[in-house]
Amino acid sequence: MRAAAVQLNATADKDQNLETAEHLVRGAASEGARLIVLPEKWNVLGDAEAITAGAEPLDGPSITAVRDWARELGVAICAGSIPERSVDRARLSNTSALIAADGEIVAVYRKIHMFDVDVGGVSYRESDTEEPGEAVVTGDIADVRVGLTICYDLRFPELYRILALREARVITVPAAFTMETGRDHWEVLNRARAIENQLFVVAAGQIGKAPPHFRSYGRSMIVDPWGTVLATAPDSEGFITADLRFNRLDEVRSQIPSLANRRPESYEWPQGVTV
Repeated sequence: MRAAAVQLNATADKDQNLETAEHLVRGAASEGARLIVLPEKWNVLGDAEAITAGAEPLDGPSITAVRDWARELGVAICAGSIPERSVDRARLSNTSALIAADGEIVAVYRKIHMFDVDVGGVSYRESDTEEPGEAVVTGDIADVRVGLTICYDLRFPELYRILALREARVITVPAAFTMETGRDHWEVLNRARAIENQLFVVAAGQIGKAPPHFRSYGRSMIVDPWGTVLATAPDSEGFITADLRFNRLDEVRSQIPSLANRRPESYEWPQGVTV
């Protein structure tokens, strides 16, 4: 399976974001990609006011457009994430949808881990406008199981291990990593999640200025189960592609059967521990 990671510099201009995303999705499809991953908040990115104003339900124009692209091009698309508005939730969700080549939504994941941090002299409080999801989610594209995650999730290895144990062979990581954290952590974390779970990681990031006060790191990448970076994006909008060879995944798991050698009966989750 050839996969692609699309790298965008999204803004609050939703129409322009959709136009750019469509152009890059079509370009990736023309180069043979059959799984295309968009970045986090690819349809609207900005301050809390812009995110709130641009939020949509899953049947809104952004996901509807992606479903149309998938159906027309005959490709599966992980629609990165969008700020999702729902009558069932008081706040927004940061939501990723996996869409099959027939345009049908096969899985919906709502970001579990809220980006509430202080880094580079800036405070980020995702939970001011968004609420965390509660479910670990996979979806099947043809005969390949795909695990869904979003950005800050990358720092929580237990999520990735559960996805691996649920037979994910590819994990998608749409992201908008900050420049400060991305320089030191982005590649390390993506490669670690691929190595320790012996699967492919397709990580699609935002690049460039991200109003009101930070820059996105970019460097979208595709990593194989050995931790080899198969493709890395330059510092501009565009897309990268790589072939996911699942016989290589099976080979790695045969050589170093760390998943099979787990001893869950020996692991006791700490209780009452604070950090």
